[in-house]
Amino acid sequence: MSIGQLQDQIAIVTGGASPRGIGFAIASRFAQEGATVVILDLDAGAAQHAANLIGQQHLGLACDVRNENQANQTVRQVLDRYGQADVLVNNAGVSQSQRLLSSTQEDYDLVMDVSVRGSFNMSRAVVPHMQSRQRGAIVCMGSVAAQRGGGILGGPHYSAAKGALQSLAKAMARELAPDRIRVNAIAPGMVDTDLLLGKIDDEGKQRVAQTIPLGRLAQASDIANACLFLVSDQSAYITGLVLDVSGGLHIH
Repeated sequence: MSIGQLQDQIAIVTGGASPRGIGFAIASRFAQEGATVVILDLDAGAAQHAANLIGQQHLGLACDVRNENQANQTVRQVLDRYGQADVLVNNAGVSQSQRLLSSTQEDYDLVMDVSVRGSFNMSRAVVPHMQSRQRGAIVCMGSVAAQRGGGILGGPHYSAAKGALQSLAKAMARELAPDRIRVNAIAPGMVDTDLLLGKIDDEGKQRVAQTIPLGRLAQASDIANACLFLVSDQSAYITGLVLDVSGGLHIH
């Protein structure tokens, strides 16, 4: 029996409670490779239910990543329980399609705070532990919207948030490399998850697919596989990368 790529590692995934979401797909993929996964979301029951779907040894916790104290307390819970945290995936985010003049200050604050402040808080909470062990991998969930200056369903504040998050990942990668902590980002294209419900119908999805060189929308598993690569030893010499997983939608 082969040993999984993440055997005996502890991985924290934010925003992972939706069974058809990217975060849940990442958590599931990590578990398949031997990791024990801690799923964070706003609702403790939903987070634990998602963890139970993966396996009884996994954990779900409530955490509003926008809140620094909650982020610190949650990471402390993980360390108290497992004694280590090897991987952090900053996946929690909010997608809004409002255009510039139809969005509000509250829209801007929500989108920016969850993606950027949340990733900042969670990274600051876990990095001291990773530094003490001289190892760790962090992945931030960006978007092709940041690469292209707007997306199909993301407004300008969404694009700005994802661009800021990708820049945060690069800056952390440069700063933390001497501590053997690798930080990368993923820039997905349109992913066929529940986030699309009520925003685009099947015909709309087909029209979008026709604009993508590989001819289809991403599945959550496509993003999960890329994330596994970035946190595993297969990418041991990669840090500061923004990896496009968009079917060729953004070809440099």
